[in-house]
Amino acid sequence: MTTPVTIIGAGLGGLTLARVLHVHAIPATVYEAEPSAEARTQGGRLDIHDHDGQLALEAAGLTAEFRAIIHEGGEATRALDQHGKVLLDEPDNGNGRRPEVLRGDLRRILVDSLPTGTVEWGKKLTGVAALDDGRHELTFMDGSTVSTELLVGADGAWSKVRPLLSDAKPEYVGTTFIETYLYDADERHSAAAEAVGDGAMFALAPGKGIAAHREAGNILHTYVQLNCPAEWIAGIDFTDAAAATARVAAEFDGWAPELTALITDGETAPVPRTIHTLPNRHRWDRVPGVTLLGDAAHLMPPSGEGANLAMLDGAELGQAIAAHPDDLEAALTAYEGAMFPRSESEAADAHELLALCLDDRAPHSLIDFLTG
Repeated sequence: MTTPVTIIGAGLGGLTLARVLHVHAIPATVYEAEPSAEARTQGGRLDIHDHDGQLALEAAGLTAEFRAIIHEGGEATRALDQHGKVLLDEPDNGNGRRPEVLRGDLRRILVDSLPTGTVEWGKKLTGVAALDDGRHELTFMDGSTVSTELLVGADGAWSKVRPLLSDAKPEYVGTTFIETYLYDADERHSAAAEAVGDGAMFALAPGKGIAAHREAGNILHTYVQLNCPAEWIAGIDFTDAAAATARVAAEFDGWAPELTALITDGETAPVPRTIHTLPNRHRWDRVPGVTLLGDAAHLMPPSGEGANLAMLDGAELGQAIAAHPDDLEAALTAYEGAMFPRSESEAADAHELLALCLDDRAPHSLIDFLTG
């Protein structure tokens, strides 16, 4: 079977591309390793920005659906020191520039906007071979194959499509986030809930921090931040939730109990997220019939921009294909020409933001940044 546009990965970027192509009556197929859209939780809240993510949703014709899933009040931000003292408390100003939504809700409206059968679930890519005239043949774990005129790698940090274009591999930046959740927070974890407030909370010190978001359904979603060697985090047995929790909490000895409760009272097993990135200036020479978007193209530290950039990549690639329906190479050249400098700038900013959160002046470096 040959398809005109094949997208690997049903994340936000790949789905946005498929949706924009559908708006322009261009067929595409998305292959996703997960067995279904409900196979796992999709992570926490995202702030969708007016200069990239919202533009992508507009191009996808999904602005109304997006507005319906916004978490009102979620743009509030506060910064605390390790003793729980509030140093910055900015309410949600309601300007709509960075409204918050749940990643799972956003993915759902994208999936629901596509014709039945657009996403092929349970299709884990195991191999790619270049054919003639820029075409590629894909092999999946179930033994099936497909050839395509245009292959788009939207398959994240450890992309199997990227090696067709680049030798770059993600590298650990020296920071790990550990993810935990508290449920029924106002009733069962009132002190922690009060510390977090209505939106995002950052309690920071040099080399470490506790960041949390209030999510819909009275949930507190926490990312503990630690500058640490990869060997240190690998030495913690996260299959033993109690021991892992105690080991991580020990790094915050002496911190305010309403903050450490976000670790010690976690109602899910702690999950480590080692932060890996590609080079800020990651780019590649034009290779016929293949390109990348999102983390596959420009993996960077968490900064609130990753999902937004992936969706904008998908929207702009879809629009470029629609503008050059008979010349895919012209479409890819136009898309990459805009994407490369944008992602380079955003990657540099993301590294700077991560450094501000955990540098020797934390939390004051971040406060200075937030207050301009």
